[in-house]
Amino acid sequence: MYYVYILKSIKDNNLYTGYSSDLKRRVDEHNRGKVDSTKNRLPIKLICYEAYLDEETARAREQFLKTSDGKKDIKRRLKKYL
Repeated sequence: MYYVYILKSIKDNNLYTGYSSDLKRRVDEHNRGKVDSTKNRLPIKLICYEAYLDEETARAREQFLKTSDGKKDIKRRLKKYL
């Protein structure tokens, strides 16, 4: 399984989107400051994830969510958490 996930920074309320085959490990790496793109935005929390059977589909979904249309979709779907 491959997971596309969305993290929210408690520090600045910004979102981060990524993908991984090991969701627990990856979120833990983010929280321990091991990921350059989020280490200065700690603490963070996982607010959403999606599971896919193959890496190609997960990567394509991650790339879409990073576009302006994807960000609009995230904000619409996760309005309650933002």
